Amino acid sequence: VQGFLSGRRMSFLKSCMWSHAMTVQDYQDLIDRGWRRSGKYVYKPVMNKTCCPQYTIRCHALDFQPSKTHKKILKKVKKFLSKGEMPVGQCDGGCDGEFIIQISHNFSRPPCRKAKDLRKERRLQKEQQRRQDGGTLTSPNPTPLNPASSQPKTVEEFIADSLPDDAVHRLEVRLVRSSPPSPQFKASFDASYQVYKLYQMAIHHDPPDKPSESQFKRFLCDSPLEAETSPDGPDVGYGSFHQQYWLDGRIVAVGVIDILPSCVSSVYLYYHPDFASLSLGSYSALREISFTRQLQKQSPKLSYYYLGFYIHSCPKMRYKGQYTPSDLLCPETYVWMPIERCIPRLETSAYARLNEDAQAGDARALKDLGRTLVLHRRTVMPYAAYARKRKGPSDEREVEQYASLVGQTCAERILLYRA
Repeated sequence: VQGFLSGRRMSFLKSCMWSHAMTVQDYQDLIDRGWRRSGKYVYKPVMNKTCCPQYTIRCHALDFQPSKTHKKILKKVKKFLSKGEMPVGQCDGGCDGEFIIQISHNFSRPPCRKAKDLRKERRLQKEQQRRQDGGTLTSPNPTPLNPASSQPKTVEEFIADSLPDDAVHRLEVRLVRSSPPSPQFKASFDASYQVYKLYQMAIHHDPPDKPSESQFKRFLCDSPLEAETSPDGPDVGYGSFHQQYWLDGRIVAVGVIDILPSCVSSVYLYYHPDFASLSLGSYSALREISFTRQLQKQSPKLSYYYLGFYIHSCPKMRYKGQYTPSDLLCPETYVWMPIERCIPRLETSAYARLNEDAQAGDARALKDLGRTLVLHRRTVMPYAAYARKRKGPSDEREVEQYASLVGQTCAERILLYRA
């Protein structure tokens, strides 16, 4: 089944088009050329002209290890669920939003000692003991080494840490298909919309009438992606979904995601403003990385987590680079480059060709405009045939712009609507 595009228009900062329907492979190929979607609106920044170039970023989900900041966020949420303690402050994107006072339960030690100081002291003590024993550290009851204990704790292990029986709160994450809407999605639609409305008003300072129900549907519920299943795909299938975070039986946050052949793509996250200090934006990203790893066990190709756009020229947006290892998409060759090799170039210039191979080009560059598929009067035909039939001014320049942006592969598979 082909995707249907109803034309496109150019602006100074982005190219954009409305998509009526699209296969998940179509969209996978488009986001791997720098496109993103908002509802059925699909857009691509004009990288070398915009003031803040937006680079597509992906995380290698299988190799991801949570950083100290990520661990703090995971522990903070667990602490809230266990004890009901809401952290002080409101921040996200890597900020833990609370002040922690460390209390020692060993009265032979002074309080408020940092863990790294304690580890340093233990290392010094072991080194001193080793010298006293002639270079060999001995123990009357040696404990066999456990290789597993030396492995860093995974994000799944943090999430799976069991709560006490007397935990104050219970959190459940439910995956519901948003397009076409599942019965579960329809049943929770109003509750989900009310959270979105509160979020837009409190976090983005929208007036009360702006976050309307129709805007919510158009922006976060409508999707051009067709629901698909595959024998080697995930059990839930491909397409557009909402991951709902239910706290004690009510929705407090929703992650809008697309499940594609090679990745889970994050579209948007909104949450109830009362829980802003829990860093739910970062927490949901960690849950989505874990979800990607879960899906990969069913579908080996699905191994990446796409975080949208990375904007190095905006310091507040650099937090996405903390989900490592990660790559940025070269805006000229559409080759993925490790982010650590891209940063020096972006420090020098907001816009940069990230591919270090000066001879490399776009492997899917437009080569034959005539093979671009169009939909004209309910008939699918190559552009060469359509151009012969067309009456009036030529639209070759516009179609060529479109085909160059989507690339030869997509141009031969996606249908461009022509009146």
